[in-house]
Amino acid sequence: ARVHEQLSSLLPANLILYTDNIDMHQPVQKDYLNALVSVFLNHFMVSYSEISTVSDPVIDLFFKGKIVQFNAFTNKEYPASIHLWLSRFFITHKQFVPILEITEAENECFNVDVLVENREDDLQIPVPLKDVFAKKSFDAVRMDIMRDLSTIAEFLPSLQQTLSKKGKFTPQYTARDFAAVLFQQLPIIRLFGIKLLLPKALSKIIQPAVTLRLGSKDGIVKKGSLLGLQQMLQYNWQASIGNQFISVEAFLDLLKKTSGLVKIRGEYVYFDEKETQKLAYQLTNPPRLDGISLLQIAMSEEYQGTPIEMTDELRAHIKSLSEISILPAPKGLNATLRPYQQRGFSWLYKNLQLGFGSILADDMGLGKTIQVITLLLKLKDDGDLTLQNRVLIVAPTTLLTNWEREIAKFAPQLNTGIFHGSARDMKLLAQTEIIITTYGSVRTDKAVLSKDNWLCLVIDEAQNIKNTAAEQTKSVKSIPAQCYIALSGTPVENRLSEYWSIFDFSNKGYLGNVKQFKSEYAIPIEADRDQHALRRFHKMTAPFVMRRLKTDKSIISDLPDKIEVNQYCHLTPAQAALYESIVEKSMQDIEANDGKARNGLVLTLIMALKQICNHPAQYLKKGKKDADLSGKGPLLLDLVAQAFDNDEKVIIFTQFKEMGDILVEILENAFQIHAPFLHGGTTRPNRDKMVEDFQQKSSARLMVLSLKAAGTGLNLTAASQVIHFDLWWNPAVEAQATDRAFRIGQKKNVMAHRFITTATFEERIDKMIQEKKALANLTVANGEHWIGDLSNQELRQMFALGK
Repeated sequence: ARVHEQLSSLLPANLILYTDNIDMHQPVQKDYLNALVSVFLNHFMVSYSEISTVSDPVIDLFFKGKIVQFNAFTNKEYPASIHLWLSRFFITHKQFVPILEITEAENECFNVDVLVENREDDLQIPVPLKDVFAKKSFDAVRMDIMRDLSTIAEFLPSLQQTLSKKGKFTPQYTARDFAAVLFQQLPIIRLFGIKLLLPKALSKIIQPAVTLRLGSKDGIVKKGSLLGLQQMLQYNWQASIGNQFISVEAFLDLLKKTSGLVKIRGEYVYFDEKETQKLAYQLTNPPRLDGISLLQIAMSEEYQGTPIEMTDELRAHIKSLSEISILPAPKGLNATLRPYQQRGFSWLYKNLQLGFGSILADDMGLGKTIQVITLLLKLKDDGDLTLQNRVLIVAPTTLLTNWEREIAKFAPQLNTGIFHGSARDMKLLAQTEIIITTYGSVRTDKAVLSKDNWLCLVIDEAQNIKNTAAEQTKSVKSIPAQCYIALSGTPVENRLSEYWSIFDFSNKGYLGNVKQFKSEYAIPIEADRDQHALRRFHKMTAPFVMRRLKTDKSIISDLPDKIEVNQYCHLTPAQAALYESIVEKSMQDIEANDGKARNGLVLTLIMALKQICNHPAQYLKKGKKDADLSGKGPLLLDLVAQAFDNDEKVIIFTQFKEMGDILVEILENAFQIHAPFLHGGTTRPNRDKMVEDFQQKSSARLMVLSLKAAGTGLNLTAASQVIHFDLWWNPAVEAQATDRAFRIGQKKNVMAHRFITTATFEERIDKMIQEKKALANLTVANGEHWIGDLSNQELRQMFALGK
């Protein structure tokens, strides 16, 4: 509208246009801009990339944001021409607006009627065009309406006759001829904002597609590994029209007799000549599908977005993969499983019996460990778990004690041993049924561990193999086993390709290689938010992934609530001065660099500003460490004091070892109590004692934790107050930390406090992260590296101090 107003108010003979303030980001305005680009570039016969090299006043006006005066003899008519051309985009801004109504006629023909709507009429009942010519009430606007219809008629020539006969002629098309109108001419008219009234029969146009019939050899489906199933699949190519499947021969015969729009069984089918030629070529020269592709097609029940036909036997078998028969827990289990845990154990057992791998992706704290222990006990009862057929469990170093104690507690009859540190001697573990080791030990001693063909390989905190190129990932995947189980409360931390790595461990080859996975799923789902790709992905992986959330009351009804609250504070004057100084100096360096060097400087600036927002002493590495020197300090002491008054325990997370040391000093000075600090340098015995004291002793009222060292594996349900002193800006990592307290065994509501310094980059980044947080129940964030992709101006706006 702004373009139209500016053009309309200026004199054609001496026209100055201003276009640099025009917002072209709304969908309709994007269409306008695309139309302008198309017309002008075709006129000047240049590509978009060549615009900068072209010298022309119209190009300067529309593509370079320049002020242009058309007052030369050779171009003084340009403004009037531009005005006339642009006016077609504003037909619907007037009081009387034309409407095209498409109706079905006899013999599968279509009529195109012209109606006129008065936008200022409350009822807005359109009238036939012939009334516009016949009634005197339209005398004042008749010419304007005819002018608009003439513009439309440029793209639908049959309307010229309607105009010449004053609305008493209705163009009629056969179904075959109407295809060009429907798919080529009407979309252009719709671009101008003209309303089209279509019959219900045209609301969904079917197009033929290539598909296949899938079955199993000899009509028999055998049990076996997931990739063994692919060997039994056979297929025949065919075509589909809607939900009807027809043979290749019948389809090719139909193409000889049919083109354009054709009504088949009450539905219109569009046979586009070029597309049907492609289909015919595909059907007569079909691609050869490998076993993995067939398996994916069978699981998703579609081929390139088109439903497939399957035999009843195969369909029943595919359905059975998602069905679970609930098993009783082994008698020797020293625990009572919750219903969802019993279901999880039964699912793991079923998949293992079929030779399928599993990803148990239950939310943090729902008891993935006990479900695996129950499975191992069941395998021992069945006689499958023996000294010749052992199980290997790989876990982070911090969880070795947890696994050892949990097995001893719930299934003491299981014979376990730890392969780690000085105990890394497989000869000493010859009489051990279950070996527990670490990712580091696997990387160092993969040759030793690969000698056994393990009954089952279990990896805990499976996000440790998310990096496909890492030596640790390759080492884990090189260990042979009859079945693979991955455990992770956050199977996707940063990007969907990490999920591929975990799935490739559990069911190797099923999702193809990482390049295929990125093009078919990761990019469409993450970048394009393609819901169809997401649904197909879920269907393909659902039988092999189990994901339950604590917040789902149907899963667990006796867990209290987790409440997240942002706690805002302000920089002190000293922090603000330091903040502004660092931003200005760093931005000069950032603006002078590009590529990896620029991204590195951006991340360095982020790290510096995080430290300044925490406490000046953390950034400066010197100076007093008083609480009131930081805007976050008094807020921290106030929250801790309130928790102590309510007889609640507190855990405090920071991502910085230096800040943890400062927090310990601040807390001990303020409350005269010992503040233990668990970080990466804490020895395993000290770590275990810290956790046990915090859980058992009433005098242990708070704990400071390094986010990286304490983000997984710890059970700190004695705490009901969780404080994130600084934010990691990865929702998955933050949730992992909070879930040290919000897990089974927690009796109180858990309050998670997120410290954010207002008017700084902390507040702006958090807002952006929260907007990007959800992706169809998968936590997919990009850490902080995406910030490096922002422009210099956007960075300045983000880092600037103040609103």
